[in-house]
Amino acid sequence: MKKLSILTAILVIATLATIHAREVVHKGDVVVVPLRGEISPSLLMFLRRAEKAAESNSASAIIFEMNTYGGRLDSAEEISSALNRATIPTYTFINSNAGSAGALIALATQHIYMAPVSAIGAAAPVLPTGEDLPLTQREKTISYWSALIRSSALKNGHNPDIGEAFMNKDKEVKIGDRVVHAKGTLLTLNAQEAIEKFNGKPLLADGMADSIVDLQEKAGLKGNAVSLGPTGFEQLAFWITSLAPLLLLGGILGAYLEFKIPGATLPGIISAICFALFFLGHYLAGLAGWEVMALFILGVALVIIEILFFAHSTIVFGVVGVFLILASLFWAMIDRYPGETFFPTGRALALPLLNLFLALIGAAILISLLAKYLPKTSVYRRFALMTSNPPGPSLAGVPREFATALDLSPGTQGVSLSILRPSGKARFLDQTIDVVTQGEFIPQNTSVTVVRRDGMRVVVKSAS
Repeated sequence: MKKLSILTAILVIATLATIHAREVVHKGDVVVVPLRGEISPSLLMFLRRAEKAAESNSASAIIFEMNTYGGRLDSAEEISSALNRATIPTYTFINSNAGSAGALIALATQHIYMAPVSAIGAAAPVLPTGEDLPLTQREKTISYWSALIRSSALKNGHNPDIGEAFMNKDKEVKIGDRVVHAKGTLLTLNAQEAIEKFNGKPLLADGMADSIVDLQEKAGLKGNAVSLGPTGFEQLAFWITSLAPLLLLGGILGAYLEFKIPGATLPGIISAICFALFFLGHYLAGLAGWEVMALFILGVALVIIEILFFAHSTIVFGVVGVFLILASLFWAMIDRYPGETFFPTGRALALPLLNLFLALIGAAILISLLAKYLPKTSVYRRFALMTSNPPGPSLAGVPREFATALDLSPGTQGVSLSILRPSGKARFLDQTIDVVTQGEFIPQNTSVTVVRRDGMRVVVKSAS
């Protein structure tokens, strides 16, 4: 059945997500996650997925092996936010560099170990060109990020003054009577400086380690080390989730045109691809699971059942189906972590609500325009006439005249000779003419009534 093409395509494309192999994490394992290269949105996708995999499978700890010169501060802030809500011990192994945004992420973990030749710090915000921010903007930015870094450092047991000095060159770091870092430059620490103890506590790092294995021994982590690596799908997931409103809009419009244009399969295929990409991207990003896709497919099935079997008797299946579809789309965009309460926070709901709102408003506007102008187009009439005429010679020899040749005043009764969705054939006064409904679906051999004449167009409705 043509209408089932949406369900079939969604299932086929969603099944491709299983190709994205995910390493098996067992209870008690130590998950090792590489954090290399530029801090970017795609890296956020990967780290979020890795953290959820570790927590969901009850790993004993997660170690981030870091070697980065920094990157985008907004991505670093979101990564830090994710790490700060972790429910298992978190470690950073600085294997060479933790520069700029990397230093912010390291401070969001509970333990820091550094390779003998490594450094951390210099996290001042700059323009994408590398130049300093304008003075006013710089003061506001540093004030905000300094507060954020201090709170993150305090939560994870680090000295908040160290974190602030990474970003603010006017910050002095003093422990007791000793000035560890004077004003005037951004703070950068090598491994030897970071592990130096003051009053029995290291300045920043818990210790030095030559490798992940050495770190596990010194930190007393007994579980098996399991590496989770990034894939090219993380970049794909970033673009898909960024385009979520457009994918939703394309899916809704494609579904509308699929049911409104008889004989046209392309809109249904486009709709299926849009929805499948939407769920695939959110699945790869670690936002949506299979249960969300199953909920969406169930909703689509209920809507199809309503249209095919109960269009003129009940609306229960359709209403429930639409509710399940919207709920699954909304649920797929919510960023929830294992162990969190069932009801997400307001911040987690903000972006999904915005995306869904934009998609629904855009779809409502475009559907209203299509409902008004689509039946007037030659493309629509061609598809409608291709499938509306009964097969064979059933209409052969039947007198036909244009609507203008008949006296069809409002209220004139007739019978539909083909399915009207919304255009087709109807018989009035022993004449067969082209008619169009106001958008409703009217089965074949149903009594219809003329609503109005608009030039050569005859608009009808069901007489019942």
